[in-house]
Amino acid sequence: MSDIVIHSIPGSPFGRAALVALEEKGARYRLAPVVPGTLRGPEHLARHPFGRVPVLEHGDFRLYEAQAILRYVDRALPGPALTPAQPRAAGRMDQLMNINDWYLFQGVANVIAFQRIVGPRLLGLTPDEVAIAAAMPKGHAVFEELSRQLGDQSYFVGDSISLADLLLAPQLDFMRATPEWAPLAAGRENLQAWLDRMNGRPSMQATTWERVAAMAQGS
Repeated sequence: MSDIVIHSIPGSPFGRAALVALEEKGARYRLAPVVPGTLRGPEHLARHPFGRVPVLEHGDFRLYEAQAILRYVDRALPGPALTPAQPRAAGRMDQLMNINDWYLFQGVANVIAFQRIVGPRLLGLTPDEVAIAAAMPKGHAVFEELSRQLGDQSYFVGDSISLADLLLAPQLDFMRATPEWAPLAAGRENLQAWLDRMNGRPSMQATTWERVAAMAQGS
């Protein structure tokens, strides 16, 4: 039995990023599913005082926030390095991880993906088309910048995968399931090809919503 536990809601892109990192490291872990609607309950707040996912437990050590978890996994576990050795490349990786959290998620994915996927599928809500339309200009700006940052590289900071790819891929794969993906990705073929490349990796294939939901049922 692994002493690594990830507390997350199946389908969460941030939770998936943590699982992808563990898969890339070849680590054994267990998923402890968090039920939607219980994030503000006392049990989960004892793990994460701000009521979010994921949370990592590694033996007697507990850590929350996806970026912190990814960096910890890379530092603490054996396996291929997921952080570039060169300072400039590492700085670019850090910048891209913040683009994910502050610009791709905040105001874009947390609106569009929520309105299209999370709300209807988990909460029975009808999408708010006005909110979706309002999020699209920022979405175009973020997609354009990600496409520019990627350029003609295989991965976001060069020829090797990094934590930036592992954080961005689940978020963009979630967005790909919405009708807004087509206009946002139009003319940004490098971004689409990169996501196809990422989705071909065993780590992404092992952590689809369906596979994680199956993990949750077996936990």
